[in-house]
This record gives sequence, structure tokens and C-alpha cells, in this order.
Amino acid sequence: MELIDGGEFMFRRALVCASGLIYWGGVFLQARRVRKKIGRPPNLTPADAKERILWLGWFLVIAGWIGQPLLISGPEIAPLALLPRLLHPAAFSTGLALLILGYAGTLWCYAAMGAAWRIGIDKSGSSKLVQIGPYARMRHPIYSFQIVMLLGAALLLPTPLSLAILLLHFVCASIKAGDEETHLGGVFGREYASYLGRTGRFLPKW
Repeated sequence: MELIDGGEFMFRRALVCASGLIYWGGVFLQARRVRKKIGRPPNLTPADAKERILWLGWFLVIAGWIGQPLLISGPEIAPLALLPRLLHPAAFSTGLALLILGYAGTLWCYAAMGAAWRIGIDKSGSSKLVQIGPYARMRHPIYSFQIVMLLGAALLLPTPLSLAILLLHFVCASIKAGDEETHLGGVFGREYASYLGRTGRFLPKW
């Protein structure tokens, strides 16, 4: 017996796949905009072995986010089997809302960062410490909004793979956030130490 209607299942798949394409297409466009402003790529190449491993993790997250909806051909196909307890109308509405909220938050981060936005750590130095918009209360809001979107995707397509993608992203984001904090602490010293004290890593600190 099917867990959900075939039309709804297709709509869920389309939403998740589209959200991944829109998000990472937006990252590509943001990278082009910043490159025009600063005259060089915004650290698109991993700097060392650790970053290359992290990039592999990000690649798996992206591939799973966009690819999983294309791989599922039926609501009960294993190992991408839907988790029936999460197939609730409220979960669908919440998942869709999280996708929209997460991407809107990402655009807010882009606006706040401006030309300071980077993908990798900028070893050449950072001109300023961004502390406006979402960065006033969180140190890594882009990662936070990615988590929000992946949680929304997991509610729309609640499978073990969706949960694994969410967990892998959290691990990669946590490692990357720690590396970025170490780097920025060395660049900005006391200013960054003060910033650490009044902000949360992935959740706002009030």
C-alpha cells in the first residue's frame, strides 16, 4: 500500500530537488558577483588536505540533496524508504516553510556580507569583521540556514538518507566553523574574542 498519494509524492520530490538547484545555483551566482567586486575568485579552491576532505563532504551533501528526489521511484523503495511517522500534513507545511525561510535567510546573509563573502578561508586576510544583520547574533548564519533548508527537505522527503545528509552537513559545518573561528581570531584578535562572547555559533545569542 502506498504511504502517500502519487501526485503528492512527485510534488515533494520536485520541491526538494528544486530547492537544492536554486540554493547552489544561487551560490554560483554569488561567487560570480563577489569575483567581479574583488577581482579574484572568492576562495573556491580548497587550500589543504583537510579542506579537500570537507569539500568531499559538501559534495556528498549537494549530490544527496539534489539527487535523492531523482532516485526515488516509489514511496516504498528501499533504502530510500519514506518514514511513515513523518508523513503528516503538518510536516509537509513545516518543511516547505523551512525551505523558504532558509533561502530567504541565506539571501539576508549575502546582503550583510557583501564583498566580504567567501567560500573558503581567506588566508590573504579579511578587511573587516562583519557584525551586522544575522551576524550580529550568530557567527555562522549561512550554515544555520543551510541546516534549516536541509531539515525542511528531510520533512518533505523523510528518508534515512535525508537524515544522513543532514547529519553529514552538520559535521562538516561544525568543523569548518571551528577552522574559520581560529583563523578570524588570529586576524582580528580582541575584536573577535569580544564577538565570540556575544554571539552563538549556529543559534542566535541574546
